[in-house]
Amino acid sequence: MSENDPRPAPSSAPADSGGLPPPRVARRRDWMPSLIWLIPVVAALVGIFLVARILIDRGPEIVLTFKTAEGLEAGKTAVKYKDVQIGVVQSLRLAHDRSHVRVTLQLNKDANAFTAEDTRYWVVRPRLDTSGISGLSTLLSGAYIGADAGTSEESAKEFTGLEVPPIVTRDASGKQFLLRASDIGSLDVGSPVYFRRIKVGQVAAYELNEDGRGVTLRVFVNAPYDKFVGGNSRFWQASGLDMRLNASGITLRTQSLATILLGGIAFGAPENENGPVAGENTAFALAEDEGAAMKPPDGPAETVLLHFNQSLRGLSPGAPIDFRGVVIGEVKSIGIQFDRNEREFRMPVVATVYPDRLRSRKPGETEESRAVQRQRLRFLIGKGLRAQMRTGNLLTGQNYIAFDFFPNAPKVTIDVEKDTVEMPTMQNSLDELQAQVQEIVTKVNKVPFEQIGTDVRTALATLNKTLVSAEQLTRTLNNDVSPEITAAMKDARKTINSAERTLAQDSPLQQDMRQTLQELTRAAGSVRVLTDYLERHPESLLRGKPEDTKK
Repeated sequence: MSENDPRPAPSSAPADSGGLPPPRVARRRDWMPSLIWLIPVVAALVGIFLVARILIDRGPEIVLTFKTAEGLEAGKTAVKYKDVQIGVVQSLRLAHDRSHVRVTLQLNKDANAFTAEDTRYWVVRPRLDTSGISGLSTLLSGAYIGADAGTSEESAKEFTGLEVPPIVTRDASGKQFLLRASDIGSLDVGSPVYFRRIKVGQVAAYELNEDGRGVTLRVFVNAPYDKFVGGNSRFWQASGLDMRLNASGITLRTQSLATILLGGIAFGAPENENGPVAGENTAFALAEDEGAAMKPPDGPAETVLLHFNQSLRGLSPGAPIDFRGVVIGEVKSIGIQFDRNEREFRMPVVATVYPDRLRSRKPGETEESRAVQRQRLRFLIGKGLRAQMRTGNLLTGQNYIAFDFFPNAPKVTIDVEKDTVEMPTMQNSLDELQAQVQEIVTKVNKVPFEQIGTDVRTALATLNKTLVSAEQLTRTLNNDVSPEITAAMKDARKTINSAERTLAQDSPLQQDMRQTLQELTRAAGSVRVLTDYLERHPESLLRGKPEDTKK
């Protein structure tokens, strides 16, 4: 019988003594599945749910290229924006040409904006540069990829990662400005920008101009300091130590201690007149120093040629052109040439002069034409205007060129139609003094010192004989004449003593003289009385004195 047959199976066991049949065992039919199968079913459902959620929450996948994968690990390195994770590094792969590394990023679903074409990515790791120390937090947490969201409406799948973190991100508040300079000096990306010695920004980037004749720097000024950049603002390099050695002496300037090591840029406005607020990407000129930035506009420049017939030692390019204490230009170049007609060497000096520095232009006044300036120059040269090289500093030996009037200078005529006007020059007063000294020395050399020396020796010999004779005469006088002179002196002394006794106040002679004088005085009085009487009675000379009638 089969196992499923419902009929009872015959019992093989013998009946007991009671005659009862043995019990029959029937199995219960189970139609329900086993509970053990529920576990894999539930696990499969959970897996499907998680996969579906991952697929739903999964964001875009992009590829970054870096020169090296230093500090990056697949599945661990995070992608962050403002310290919030927006993705993770999925894989690292070396490029086929082995020139770079391709890093695949898996971004979150809410990071679709980071696929904009102008989005920037870089690796954040500990760095030490001109802007300071950054990325110290990665010493413990490890490197991660930083992001700066773009604003472009176009999206991309591949990006070139930055090897250096950007100084200014797009979410920074402020303005960018362009600076034109001849060279970058000691500036670098991250160099600070100062306003009144307060750091208000930094250098964001720089590039060489297409013509190779200068550089363009892009600086970022943070808000709210960007409102102090106006149309009249001036920018200058405040990098390191600004030390100049020229005819005026030694000048040393520095913006702050930080600029000595890191360099920097400062800006301001003449007389604190900033003008209207400058807009984004406004271009300014970057001056070499504060003095050059703050000076008034020079106006059109005039190139002049100076020929000197003397040594130009101490004169160098950049030396000032001075007119009675006012700097009106500078020396551009110095050369040497041979004049075949005069058969001598001449020293040409090319200088740049700014005529507007010699006059104050009124507001609204137009610039003078070049022809008018040339005619004025011809008139001034006719009045004795000349160029002369002078010593500016005896300590440094630096020279400069001075324009001044010399009324006694020879008359010259210049051609004002040439592109470069040749300015007449005067010899330096020191050189004139040297020439005079040389002329005196030449005349002195012509003096016959040997013949004069011979004559002097002869005269000295004659004088020696004369002195010997005088000495002999003196001895004779001492021996013969001196006793007689002594006796005469004694007699003279006796005479003087007698005179003193005679003229003494208590001497008889003095008393007799006093009496005589008294008598003379009385006689004079009588004569005066007689004279008065005669004046009153002149007839008495004929008639005599009348007798007194009163008796």
